[in-house]
Amino acid sequence: MHMMYPITEIQWLQKLHDEFNLPYMRKLASFLSAEEAKGIQIFPPANLRFNAFCQTPLDQVKVVIMGQDPYHGPGQAHGLAFSVPRGIFLPPSLKNIFKELASDVGLNMPSHGCLDHWAKQGVLLLNATLSVRSEEPKSHYGQGWEQFTDRVISILAERPEPIVFMLWGRSALEKFQRLTAQSSRHLILTSVHPSPLSAYRGFFGCRHFSRANTFLKEKGQQPIDWAIH
Repeated sequence: MHMMYPITEIQWLQKLHDEFNLPYMRKLASFLSAEEAKGIQIFPPANLRFNAFCQTPLDQVKVVIMGQDPYHGPGQAHGLAFSVPRGIFLPPSLKNIFKELASDVGLNMPSHGCLDHWAKQGVLLLNATLSVRSEEPKSHYGQGWEQFTDRVISILAERPEPIVFMLWGRSALEKFQRLTAQSSRHLILTSVHPSPLSAYRGFFGCRHFSRANTFLKEKGQQPIDWAIH
C-alpha cells in the first residue's frame, strides 16, 4: 500500500487494502505526487487524508455525513468532512450546520468546529474527494477519489446493520445511486450543501439530525450526541 494512504484502522484496511493496488489509485497517487513536486499546496496534509477512517472504525459506523471536498483554506481541513481543528475560525458551511443543529435539536452555537466527538460515536465524516489544492475548490475532482469513495459507500451499504446516510451537496447526492439497490434497511437523507450559496434552498429545516436519531432508536441503537464537546 502506498505510504501516502495511511489507514491504520484494521477493519477498513482489510476492506480497502486491495483498492490501493488498482490502476486508478496508482494514477491518483502519481497525480498527487506530481502536484506536490510542482510545489502546489494540498489540503489536508497527506497524513490526514484518511483521518475519517482512522477515527471511525467500520463496525461502529451508524451515520455517514457525505460532503463534497475538503476545505481549501490554510489549517482548516483535517480529514473529517465539515470539521476544522480547534482554534480555527468556523467556515460558513460549518456555521450553517450549527444553525441547523440549533433549530433541529436545540444546541447552542459551539465555541469550536472540531467534530471528532461525532466521529468517535460512529459518524463517518466523509468527503466525495479527499484532497484539494489550496484556495481552489473542486480542483481534485475527476482524479480518482470519487471511485474510491464509491467503493467505501458500497462497503457500508452491504453491511447488515442499518446506517443513516446524510448526503449534502451535488457530489454527495451522486452517491445515492450506490445506495438504491440496498437502501431498504438504511435511511437516506438528502439535501443541498450547507454553504451560504445553497443552504436556504433546503438545508435549513431539513432536520437530518433529529431524523437520524429517531431512526437509530427505532432500530435499537444508541442515538448520536450531536453536542460539540
